[in-house]
Amino acid sequence: MSWTAADIPDLTGRVAVVTGANGGLGLETARALAGAGAHVVMAARNQEKAARALADIRGGLPDASLEVVELDLSSQASVREAAEQILAGHEQVDILVNNAGVMGIPERSTADGFEMQFGTNHLGHYALTALLMPALLRAPAARIVTVTSTAHHMGRAVDPANPHLHGKYRPWRAYGQSKLANFHFGLGLQSRLEAAGAPASSLIAHPGLSNTDLQAVSVKETGGGLSQRFFHRLAGATGMSPEEGARPQLRAATDPAARGGEFYAPRFVNSGPPVRRPVLRRIGMDRAIARLWDVSERETGLKIDLRQGTPEPLTG
Repeated sequence: MSWTAADIPDLTGRVAVVTGANGGLGLETARALAGAGAHVVMAARNQEKAARALADIRGGLPDASLEVVELDLSSQASVREAAEQILAGHEQVDILVNNAGVMGIPERSTADGFEMQFGTNHLGHYALTALLMPALLRAPAARIVTVTSTAHHMGRAVDPANPHLHGKYRPWRAYGQSKLANFHFGLGLQSRLEAAGAPASSLIAHPGLSNTDLQAVSVKETGGGLSQRFFHRLAGATGMSPEEGARPQLRAATDPAARGGEFYAPRFVNSGPPVRRPVLRRIGMDRAIARLWDVSERETGLKIDLRQGTPEPLTG
């Protein structure tokens, strides 16, 4: 039998944080976790959409335990403010789903001067994970799920000398780099959690081809670029629904049999039920992960000490 949200165990008393919970995969992830009894923190940039998403969930789940926290992953200041709000309200966090992202957009910079796709998709989530780590480590067995994409296969590992692709920017090159960074981050975090003997685990997931507003935003941002229009039409014609696309990350976050370091994705690469997929380890991947970690610490100014669970501001 195929795994669905009906297989999520009882999550009563658990706290889950979902980024990008105002639409698409994030909304369906929040809905399913709330339906299983979790208190869900819906972290989202667009507060009007977040309010509508909350009302949408409550329309079918009147007793859902939900809260909205403003989070703009393209601003490190916003990430810090969101983390402070979450930590002030919750002693522990049991599930963190690093879901939000942007795709295939023209070159632009974040508030901190980062390339937008790398800055949002990876560095924003790196910082959020770092800042929430104290609450994650206070949970008995927290799970951190980072959402990647099949595009990680075309991505190049981050170059520490030019992580923001100055002079080398192309929309899909930047997207592939950011999604490979998500892949590497999830695996690297698991290695560090294991080495520290921490109770939390890190997993990765990808949704396959899902018909969400991600493609529509990509088309709008590029003014209707050819490849962006192609993927938008393909998702509309053959893509899975957001509910189906969210299942790999939901399984990674909740399946009692799932283990740290595992990768969940659709059975048929871009479609199908969520299954555990092999982690294909490229030559030099460990070195690439180490370089990504160095870049992430340098750019965000945060270093995670998993023995203490406290992000240490870097000095010097």
